[in-house]
Amino acid sequence: MLNFTLPLLAYCFGSISSAIIVCRIMRLPDPRTSGSNNPGATNVLRIGGKKAAAITLIGDLLKGLVPMLIAKMLTDNATVIALVGVFAFMGHLYPVFFGYKGGKGVATATGVFIGLSWSLTLVLLAIWLSMAVLFRYSSLAALTAAALAPVVVLWLLPGLPFFLLTLVIAVFLFWRHWENLSRLLSGQENKIGN
Repeated sequence: MLNFTLPLLAYCFGSISSAIIVCRIMRLPDPRTSGSNNPGATNVLRIGGKKAAAITLIGDLLKGLVPMLIAKMLTDNATVIALVGVFAFMGHLYPVFFGYKGGKGVATATGVFIGLSWSLTLVLLAIWLSMAVLFRYSSLAALTAAALAPVVVLWLLPGLPFFLLTLVIAVFLFWRHWENLSRLLSGQENKIGN
């Protein structure tokens, strides 16, 4: 029963939209209809400033981290833990409580990775920082780290469940960032600090 309940609860927890809740509490415009129309921390930064964005970012990160930590406390079944990560992430992307219109998933994916393995997170953070410093594109840095996550997890946590977890996350991160990819290819993506 736990094997089915944990992923379902992870999806419900992931479906709590930090951006929408923060914007409502702080009396800011709805992030789904303002700025980039994306209910994520970057758009909240645009429409509400640093404090609102920081709270949103922490909330989104916890949506990935908390379910993973709970799952790891309750089971050592790698498949169940991986499913919890996928479902928490999908809850953020397609939240049942907010019309299935969610964010792009980077912060929640980061929370999932932290909950899965600190060593994995540190390697991916090093990749992100290297790309961000070299090219100054946050989206490029995030997508590079996402693309390499399945390779890194094979190195650090061999096994099919965690490989598939990182692969699913990487595929959906690329899917949700297709506009960023298009702007990167056309040279129109904003650089960090611009």
